[in-house]
Amino acid sequence: MNTPIDQIVHILTNVNPPPTSLHKPEFSGNEWKYTKDCLDTGWVSSVGGYVDRFEEILADYTGAKYAIATINGTASLHICLLLSDVKPNEEVLIPALTFVATANAVSYCYARPHFVDCEETTLGLDPDKLSAYLEEIADVSEGRCFNKKTGRRIAAVVCMHAFGHPARLDELLSICERFQLPLIEDAAESLGSKYKGKHTGTLGLISALSFNGNKIMTTGGGGAILTNDAALAKQAKHLTTTAKVGHKWEFDHDQLGFNYRMPNVNAAIGCAQLEQLPSFLKRKRALAERYKSAFDSVDVVDFFQEPQDSTSNYWLNIILLKIGQENFRDQLLEETNGQGIMTRPAWTPMHMLKMYRDCPRMDLSATESVYQRLINIPSSPSLIGPSDGQA
Repeated sequence: MNTPIDQIVHILTNVNPPPTSLHKPEFSGNEWKYTKDCLDTGWVSSVGGYVDRFEEILADYTGAKYAIATINGTASLHICLLLSDVKPNEEVLIPALTFVATANAVSYCYARPHFVDCEETTLGLDPDKLSAYLEEIADVSEGRCFNKKTGRRIAAVVCMHAFGHPARLDELLSICERFQLPLIEDAAESLGSKYKGKHTGTLGLISALSFNGNKIMTTGGGGAILTNDAALAKQAKHLTTTAKVGHKWEFDHDQLGFNYRMPNVNAAIGCAQLEQLPSFLKRKRALAERYKSAFDSVDVVDFFQEPQDSTSNYWLNIILLKIGQENFRDQLLEETNGQGIMTRPAWTPMHMLKMYRDCPRMDLSATESVYQRLINIPSSPSLIGPSDGQA
C-alpha cells in the first residue's frame, strides 16, 4: 500500500470483497407476501389498500400530517412546485449541486432554475451566501419577491438534502420568511434523516421523497409528497389522480391533472420496506462508523460526516479529497471501478449541463470545488450484518 489510492482500495475491499454495487436494494421482509396479495386479488394499479396503508405508515414515520404516494420523486417535486404557485417564466432558487430531476421539475413548470451555491459542511444550500445574494438581487413588493436584474418573480426556494445529509433548515426558513418565499424540501434522498429531531421534509411548506431502486428503501419506482397543510394535501392527491371528480361512473375532470399516483403493487413493496427501515438505518450508520475509522488514516481524503444538529441516514457515503488533491479523483474512480468496486463522482453541477448553462446563477465556487473532490463509495445496508447494526 504505497499510494493513497492503494490505501483507499484496500479499505473498500476489506469492507466487502468486490464486486460491490453502490447501493442495492434489500428484500428480506414481507415483499413477496404483499406483492402476491396484490396479484391474487387483482389490485395492482393505482387503487388498492396498500396505497392507503403506505401513505399512513409514511406519514406516521416522518411525523408529517399528510403523505401522498406518487409514481416517482420527480413527479412529486413537480406537484410541489405547482402547489407552491410557481408559474411560467418565474425563477426558482435551487442548488447547483443536485440530481438533474430538481432542475427538470422546475422546467416542467415552464419556470427558470436559478442556481445557488452549496456549503461544504452540509453539501446543501449555503444560507449565508444565499442571504447575501438575495440582499443584492431581490426586491420584495406586496408580499412577492422579484429579481431586480431579470425582472422576473422569484417564486420559491428548493433545498435538497444531498446524499441524505440535512441542510441548515432553520436558517433557510428564516431567509424564506424575510424574502416572502415558500421553502420546498427536495427530500428525495433523506428518508430517515432528521434536523434538530424533526424529520426532513416536514419543516418546509411541502416536500418530495423518492423510492427509486437505489434509495434507502424502495418501491421499485415511486415517490411521495409530504405536507402539514390539509388544503395542499387534498389538492396534491387530486392533481396526481388526473384531477378526476369523484363519481360512480362519470369521467369528469375539473382541471389539468397528472397520472402520477403510485400503483398498489409498488405500495405493497413499500409497506414491506418501511417495516425494515429501522434496520436499514442502523446498519447504514454502523457502516458509516466503520468507514470513518478506516479513513482516519488516509491523508488525502476526509470521510464526510453528518452535519451539526442533524442525524443522517448516510444514504450514500462520501469521501472528499482534500483541497489540492483533486488530481486523484478520476484515477481513483478508474481504479476502484476497474476492480469491481462501484464508486462515482457527484452529479455534474446543473449550470454545467448544456440545457441549463444560460440560467441565472450566483457564484458557485463551493459547488465546483466539491464536484472536483467528491466520491461516493459503496453504501448498501447489506454490507453490515444484522448483528453489527444493532443500536
